[in-house]
Amino acid sequence: MKIHWLLLAAAIPCLVVSANGQEKVADSIGNLDPEMAAVRTVEDGVAWYDIAKQNIEGRILPEQDRERWFDRFPKSADGSVTSNVWNLSRHSAGMMVRFKTDATAIHIHYKLMRGALAMPHMPATGVSGVDLYARDGNGDWRWVQVTRPTSQVVKTLLVDGLAPGTREYAAYLPLYNGVEYLKFGVSPENSFEQLTSREKPIVFYGTSITHGACASRPGMVHTGILGRRFDQPVVNLGFSGNGKMDPEVGNYLIQIDAAVYVIDCLPNMNAAMVADRCIPLVKQIRAAKPHTPIVLVEDRRNTNSWILPARDAHHTANHEALQAAYKSLLADGVTGLHYIAGDELYGTDGDGATDGSHASDLGFMRQADVFEPVLRKAMNVE
Repeated sequence: MKIHWLLLAAAIPCLVVSANGQEKVADSIGNLDPEMAAVRTVEDGVAWYDIAKQNIEGRILPEQDRERWFDRFPKSADGSVTSNVWNLSRHSAGMMVRFKTDATAIHIHYKLMRGALAMPHMPATGVSGVDLYARDGNGDWRWVQVTRPTSQVVKTLLVDGLAPGTREYAAYLPLYNGVEYLKFGVSPENSFEQLTSREKPIVFYGTSITHGACASRPGMVHTGILGRRFDQPVVNLGFSGNGKMDPEVGNYLIQIDAAVYVIDCLPNMNAAMVADRCIPLVKQIRAAKPHTPIVLVEDRRNTNSWILPARDAHHTANHEALQAAYKSLLADGVTGLHYIAGDELYGTDGDGATDGSHASDLGFMRQADVFEPVLRKAMNVE
């Protein structure tokens, strides 16, 4: 297995500092692995760790070439998937960096792909922020801090005054923006260890809701909430307006060694599309992954569809089409299928969405509550 850099200042005594302040490992190590040659940069009293050559959860097929390290799809997808899906795959939704440090202050420096930091219905903290969690004394994930971007380049003290001690952190990357580079900074006296990505992710394929609209922070999407609850990696293949059960996306789904596939595309489809595309996509996945569970998800009802008869009828037709496809697949002997109904994904009080369609933080939490027992059964997790 290829070894990537870690900060092990005590364990790597052979560091030298060049004239520009860049610390480099002695030639004997650097020649063996060029990625070990640049360990950290000390600037303004902060040791900066560039994670561009590190393991990042949420990137599919990490061994393949990228236009940008933080793209969700490899370069081969450009021209294979639709142009809309390709462009949206440049967003870092669902990506997470895990590290350990004993620092009492953590700095962050990153550049965003786009200068549009927020949307009318979604704040900059969700669109372009980096959201930090840490394990508490019981090993549970707890929120720490989120960046509040005001420019395309963010360089700031993310949090200070942290309780002493070495602990594990997880940083969720922006949902509706891309990342050009990302660095974390701590005092030169503190340790910093990038953790390798975990295996067997929960893989979500869906729409703008899966993509993260309209979470206030990247960690508040139901995909992230479920990742913390199961303590498993997550791959978020939500494509705003473009989750349509495309077989070209299926070609990449089947290359992932997934714990479970969650297909949640109905908000971007109508009943005819569901009838036409659902069975082929499931059979495409099942042919390549005969034993991996597959979860089919009905679309949520818009929280105001109770007073919009045409919209409510649209949801009902979608649900009926997915139910028919599910029953047909079972009749054909397809195994390992699971199903999530959509009527209560946002709850029943009408308060689970920001704009009627896209989840608020409350809606995402409610979705996670509905998804969790089905995923536990699918993955045979107590």
